[in-house]
Amino acid sequence: MRGKWSYLLFLPAVLFIISFLVVPILLTMVSTVQVDGGWTLSGYTNFFKDYYLRDIYFRTLKIAGITTILAAFLGFPTSYYISRSAKKYRGIFLVLAVFPLLTSPVVRSFSWMIILGKNGIINDILMTLSLVDEPLNLLYTEFSVITGLLYLFLPLMILSLVGVMENIDGELIRAAESLGASKFKAFMKIVFPLSLPGLIIGTALVFTGSFTAYTTPMLLGGDKTRVLSTLIYENALSLFNWEQASIIAAVMIITTFTIVILINYFSDKLNPGGVK
Repeated sequence: MRGKWSYLLFLPAVLFIISFLVVPILLTMVSTVQVDGGWTLSGYTNFFKDYYLRDIYFRTLKIAGITTILAAFLGFPTSYYISRSAKKYRGIFLVLAVFPLLTSPVVRSFSWMIILGKNGIINDILMTLSLVDEPLNLLYTEFSVITGLLYLFLPLMILSLVGVMENIDGELIRAAESLGASKFKAFMKIVFPLSLPGLIIGTALVFTGSFTAYTTPMLLGGDKTRVLSTLIYENALSLFNWEQASIIAAVMIITTFTIVILINYFSDKLNPGGVK
């Protein structure tokens, strides 16, 4: 009897998600294709025909993609080091790694504005060392947005990888080395394949987070580096063009689901029969 009715335990959570997440998303999607009682995809075709909107769309994809790649390259060695460190230090390293998540995104963004501004720390150092003749335009660029997003979402990549790497038996690596494999080859043949599940999860989290982030692109990108999330805000609350805002939101939802499906597809190809 206990097993038969155990599904009731998660029923409240399922109803909550359906009521406040699934239903609003479906209503938003329906509103973008239903016009004057008919069904049309003109809103989407007009979106991708507009050079300005299309440019913002691909810029958002590029920023999210670069952020995800950098997070993977930086997070992989960091996670490996944390997973192989002594247990008494591992907790400290994890706290330091997730520290950016413990502060407000507004505070983080303003901190980067101070660092990247024309009178910021980086430009002061470059000017002091006579490496540049005048301050660089680092703020309100794609570079500043990527920097802020990387600082924000890198902890998610690290946490995803550490959780997997901790379960990799060190004896496997030592066995490979005893059979003549170099440390690098043992790492690529054992650690990397077994870490793929964590890498896939981290990639999905970082990409979707970067693709849909609002506060960081708004403060660090400004009007010069618009992304889809800031464009939604502009259309909904500045221009009161709710129809256009709904279409942009639907495009973001469809793109996010498509990317996640592709990530899962390639993860199955890279790790057939592996840990899900």
